[in-house]
Amino acid sequence: MDIDKLKGHGAMIGAEFLWGVSAPLGKMILAGGMTPLLLTDCRMIGAAILFWIISLFTKNEKVSPKDLLNMFFASLFGIVINQCCFIWGLSLTSPVNASIITTSLPILTMVLAAIVLHEPVTKLKVGGVFLGAIGALILIIGSSTGETGGASAGDLLVICAQLSFSCYLVFFKKLIGKYSPVTLMKWMFTYASICVIPFTYGEWINIDWMAAPSIVIWGAIAFVVGPTFLSYLLLPLGQKNLRPTVTAMYNYVQPIVASFVAVWAGIGKFTIANGIAIVLVFTGVFLVTRSKSRAQMLAESPDNNPR
Repeated sequence: MDIDKLKGHGAMIGAEFLWGVSAPLGKMILAGGMTPLLLTDCRMIGAAILFWIISLFTKNEKVSPKDLLNMFFASLFGIVINQCCFIWGLSLTSPVNASIITTSLPILTMVLAAIVLHEPVTKLKVGGVFLGAIGALILIIGSSTGETGGASAGDLLVICAQLSFSCYLVFFKKLIGKYSPVTLMKWMFTYASICVIPFTYGEWINIDWMAAPSIVIWGAIAFVVGPTFLSYLLLPLGQKNLRPTVTAMYNYVQPIVASFVAVWAGIGKFTIANGIAIVLVFTGVFLVTRSKSRAQMLAESPDNNPR
């Protein structure tokens, strides 16, 4: 495996680790009184500011007008629709339901990549995706405390969030490869902030920050710095060096992180089922990584069939 792919895998593990703590943290912030749209707005504005600050200390890249337009649409699918639907859906459903639904991302991405990028849907890839899904579901169901909050509207919103992000992974892969993560994200989060601010302007005025619980203030700051700024700094590095389906497969790491966080916090314990699930998830990632890409298939002779 070359160094670029190793960087891609490392970046995705880091990003998914940060996203793994976002659902329980977001649920606590919402329970403290912050609205879903306002939390989303805090993430977007805060991340935009941080990316513009860090861009002052990195090499300036000139972005063509065409790519600036493409970055706007990338921000719609990768940030605005994805984050708004997820946070709003999380407020209407349980963390368990939301976590289960997020396992659909690799499947959606595999199908879209096959349609749009003509990536082959091989037996090895399908097997890896579903093996990882089984492992993730074992972790999620095993950690469930019976809270299944059957709010179908919330579940539907979380599904929309996954579909939106899978579109971002597939449709904008070439754009992501052209620019550095800082350049890409400073523009994407700027566009995202512009799109969301008109809908949250009234909430910014009405909220009493001085009277807000500490979990709302510090939780929102942690949400901006961790699961937003740092994770989206790592995400383009993974997208640039890995295929969309491989990138999406790392979504299965999130339940693993949640499981370890629960053990660390003393509200859960590590079981044999947890160990089996973790092995299944990373075996699934390995199988998808080893599956043949379209470029590999074209480079091979017609006599060599994809696995």
